[in-house]
Amino acid sequence: MIQFFAPDIEKTLTLPESDSAHCTRVLRLNGGDEIFVVDGRGHRFRCVITEPHAKHTHIEIAEREDLPKPWKGSVTVAIAPPKNMDRLEWFAEKATEMGIDRIVLLRCRRSERKEVRCDRVEKILVSAMKQSLKGVLPELTPMTPLADFLKENFGQKYFGYCDEDTLRLPFTKAVRPDSEICILIGPEGDFSPEEVEMCRAAGYTPVTFGDTRLRTETAALFSVAAIHVINQLSTQE
Repeated sequence: MIQFFAPDIEKTLTLPESDSAHCTRVLRLNGGDEIFVVDGRGHRFRCVITEPHAKHTHIEIAEREDLPKPWKGSVTVAIAPPKNMDRLEWFAEKATEMGIDRIVLLRCRRSERKEVRCDRVEKILVSAMKQSLKGVLPELTPMTPLADFLKENFGQKYFGYCDEDTLRLPFTKAVRPDSEICILIGPEGDFSPEEVEMCRAAGYTPVTFGDTRLRTETAALFSVAAIHVINQLSTQE
């Protein structure tokens, strides 16, 4: 199955330009052909092409299907973007394939990258959502100072920390399944001592991802994978 993305499909009955071009020029679909369209809000539509066009393909909706996310609770990863954008984009793609509700781009004291073009990352999120046959598009929050983000509330709150002299819980033992979880992943220089105290004061628990030191994007993806494994195991008990 190939999915197209059109957030306002019920109103416009038209595919956006990028999807229209893929539909008509790449796949060479014509009038009368059926396609599937998701709106990023948990709905999939079985549609019939009425007017193929490289920039604005018109469709008719034949059926609407609810397509909620396949995991309970919510998963938020707030990550300080690494200097190499490819690594952030890799994380965004793989986390969307696994399942994530929100990605927050954190600005920390030791951040190597202060700004990020969100439009590039958003395109990757859309592509990964379509490819993995999901119907819910993860939310992307632009660069946000750590102090501002810590004001938000979550059910479970953790931050990855590399200091071996600090008492840290193993992440896989700390997480409770099917919950509202937020994990903070700092820059490659780690959180500063002042930021660690800020996180603690905001109710975040320091955790470790094991004995191996991981890159920022690897630690972030490990946390997403671990949460889903814990959720799945809880349903088998």
